Amino acid sequence: MDFGLVLQTDPPGSATVSLMRRAERNGFTYGWTFDSPVLWQEPYVIHSRILAHTTQLTVGPMVTNPGSRAWEVTASTFATLNEMYGNRTVCGIGRGDSAMRVAGRPPGTLARLGEAMTAIRDLAEGREAVVDGTPMRLPWVREGRLPVWMAAYGPKALALAGREADGFILQLADPVLTAWMVGAVREAAVQAGRDPSAVTICVAAPAYVCEDTPAALAHAREQCRWFGGMVGNHVADLVARYGEHSDAVPAALTAYIKEREGYDYAHHGRAGNPDTAFVPDDIVDRFCLLGSEQSHVARLRELAQLGVDQFALYAMHDAKEHSIDAYGTGVIPALADRPQR
Repeated sequence: MDFGLVLQTDPPGSATVSLMRRAERNGFTYGWTFDSPVLWQEPYVIHSRILAHTTQLTVGPMVTNPGSRAWEVTASTFATLNEMYGNRTVCGIGRGDSAMRVAGRPPGTLARLGEAMTAIRDLAEGREAVVDGTPMRLPWVREGRLPVWMAAYGPKALALAGREADGFILQLADPVLTAWMVGAVREAAVQAGRDPSAVTICVAAPAYVCEDTPAALAHAREQCRWFGGMVGNHVADLVARYGEHSDAVPAALTAYIKEREGYDYAHHGRAGNPDTAFVPDDIVDRFCLLGSEQSHVARLRELAQLGVDQFALYAMHDAKEHSIDAYGTGVIPALADRPQR
């Protein structure tokens, strides 16, 4: 299993670079950042510094979207980073949540997302693509490579990921929901004539390493409760689209948002977010990894058995350095001998 670190690009940018360097020293192989230009600093500028100060880390957004930037700009940015640092980028992409809504725009459609994935990949790898009806190519690209990984929750999005994405990003670590969603992606891949094992599976969630005591776990839950609120934004969209009791979406995913009243993006992705009080403890425990190193290893082994290729650790809490170091000493080595698909 590979391991990634996910950060917000809060100023100073040098702190993000420092944490990514720390992650690489501890055995992490991917460095991810949020991409929401109004809420945080521009990620691609910081990505360049991360790549310059690491040697093996693959870097990308978790996640960008088709609407914030022109597709040829996104592709050219990745291709430039790859030319400078040697094909060490990955494009995580979705419909757009905070980046679009904070700017007063709705998330993109799945049809638009599918077109963008193809165009961005083709342009970044030196092939011609059609963008808004205009054929174009980046003539200076040589031997570029850009895997495109798609974030998804709902049935139609999971099907699109299985048909067209190089990887699937699932932003929660509940084994039951992981099994359902990975199964949907693989089924769609098979129906599209693809090898389902060719789709990389990445589970991303907060991970907080602490003692397995009631007091320590209670603190960890409060530090990570924001994540249930962030996921709840996507779940609310699914409920609006499919209905509260639809067979298309598991109740294990949708039931907890009944008490959700609203969401202020000023607190998005931050510990202590007041808009996430509706998130119950059991959702935090299911969606996140909390507790001792042994507890993390046990959950990750369960996820690995479901076909998860990478765990990406969200570190938006008060134990960033401790959790990164604990993964380096006690978690990543324990998973190193696990068979990979």
